Amino acid sequence: MTTDNASAESNPTYLYKLVHHADPPSDPLPECLPLSRLDQDSGFIHLSTAHQIPGTLKHFFTKDPRVFVLKIAFQNVAKDIRWENPNATVCGDRPGEGLFPHLYNGGRLGHAEIESVATWENGEDGWDKALEGANAWLVY
Repeated sequence: MTTDNASAESNPTYLYKLVHHADPPSDPLPECLPLSRLDQDSGFIHLSTAHQIPGTLKHFFTKDPRVFVLKIAFQNVAKDIRWENPNATVCGDRPGEGLFPHLYNGGRLGHAEIESVATWENGEDGWDKALEGANAWLVY
């Protein structure tokens, strides 16, 4: 199921892109970051709302020692966002997480769209401590 922005439950203030530890974003951020293999294969950039981040970490970043979290102002990408169901064949059902924001803009995500970058460490308790420490930074 796909919906346009007008039928999404409510537009968030920020969206987030989780980036594997092996692909750190450069500082300063370039005009356009390289796409992940998943984004290349999908034809869009996978994003999450703050509410969806714990599930995304659990399903796709369990073995990463750290992740880079890109904070993107929704208004900077709103015209190119489609709200879609996740592909259950990839990670199984994700009940309660709603539709996911997918960025369809030809693969462009860089300094014009990204407000800030955080680095989170995967600890003995998994991502719990990182998520606790990020509560002030994440906007729900």
